[in-house]
Amino acid sequence: MMHLGLSVACYALALAAGALAAPEPLDVIEARQTPWKATTITSHAEPWAIAFLPDNRVLVTERRGNLRLVNPETKATGTITGVPAVAYGGQGGLHDVALHPNYAENSIIYLSYAESGSGGAGGAVARAKLTINTSGGGALSDLSVIWRHSQRASGGLQFACRLLFGKDGALWIASGEINQMTPAQSMTANLGKMIKLYDNGTAFAGNPFASQGAVQSQIWSLGHRNPLGFDWDAEGRLWEVEMGPMGGDELNLIEQGKNYGWPLVSQGRHYDGRTIPAHSTRPEFIPPKAFWVPVISPGGMIIYKGDLFPSFKGNAIIAGLSSQSIVRVTITGDTAKEAQRVSMGRRMRGIREHKDGSIWVIQDGNNGQLIKLTPN
Repeated sequence: MMHLGLSVACYALALAAGALAAPEPLDVIEARQTPWKATTITSHAEPWAIAFLPDNRVLVTERRGNLRLVNPETKATGTITGVPAVAYGGQGGLHDVALHPNYAENSIIYLSYAESGSGGAGGAVARAKLTINTSGGGALSDLSVIWRHSQRASGGLQFACRLLFGKDGALWIASGEINQMTPAQSMTANLGKMIKLYDNGTAFAGNPFASQGAVQSQIWSLGHRNPLGFDWDAEGRLWEVEMGPMGGDELNLIEQGKNYGWPLVSQGRHYDGRTIPAHSTRPEFIPPKAFWVPVISPGGMIIYKGDLFPSFKGNAIIAGLSSQSIVRVTITGDTAKEAQRVSMGRRMRGIREHKDGSIWVIQDGNNGQLIKLTPN
C-alpha cells in the first residue's frame, strides 16, 4: 500500500504539472446538478396545495383548515374566512384548491378536504364564491358541498382528493380509498377512483358507467390506491401518480373505464410483508407506465408545458415526500422513465406550473415553504 504522505505529495505534483484537473468547488457542482434557482416566497403551517389567481396572487391551503392568500411581490399573507370545518388528523385536513374555469367572471373556487361523520372521516369537495378584500384577505360565501366519499373510516389515511379541470369544463377528483383497499374495486363505492363531474357536482354524462346511476355514474376509472397528482399532457391525455403500499408507487396513463388493479395487484407488497400479485399476473388490469421500488411517495405532479425549462417540456414533474425530492420523468408515447431526481432536503407536498413557465412547489409539514423555481 502506498504511504499516505507519498500519495498526497504525488497528487500535488501531478496537479501542479497540469496532469490532473483541479476539483470543482462544491457550489459549482451543485449548480450544475440542480436545474433551477429556488426562491422562497412564504412559509406555512402544513401547506397542502396551491392555486394561482389571475392577478398572480396565490391561494395556499393549510391542512389544519386555513386558506391563505399570498402576494408573491410583497410576500404578504392574508386569510380567507368561511372555509368548511375539516377533520384534521392522520393525513386528513384541508387538501386541494382549484379555480373554476370561468373564475374571472364568477369568482368560484373548489376545495377538497376530510370531513367527520358517522363511522369516521371521508373526503369531500365544496364550491364557493371567493371575495377578496382590500386588506389582502377575503371570505368564502354560498359554500355548498358537491361531492363526498360514499363511505367513511377511522384512521385518517389516503383521502387524496386532488382536483383538476379539463378543457371541457369538467371537474376531476382523484379519490383515495381511505386505507380500505376493497372499495377501490367496488362499483358501489366512489373510493379509489378517478371521478369526472360537471362543475356543479353532478355526474358527467359521458362517463363509462353513466347508465348505471348512483355513484357508478361518477366513475371514469377504478382500482386506484392513493392518487395524489394528475395532469394533462399536450395531447389531452390524463396522467396520474399514486402511492403504492410498501413499494410500487405508480405513474399511470388513465383510460376511460379501465381498471388499474388495486388491491388485487401491485408492484409492491403489504406493510406486514405479505406479497401482492404483480400486474403481470393479471393482464385484465392496466399496468403502470412507471413504478418505484423503493417508493418516492408522490405528493403531487404536473406535466410541464412551459418554455422556461425547454428540456422539461412534456415531462412529468413529481413532488416526492419520503424521497424529499423533485422527480422528473420523460414521457415518449405510452412509455415513461425517470430521468432526473433532485434532492430538496425536505418532504415535498405539492407542485404547480405558473403561466410564465416557472414551477412552484410547497414543502410538507410545519414551516413548509412556498418556493418558486426558475432556471439557473
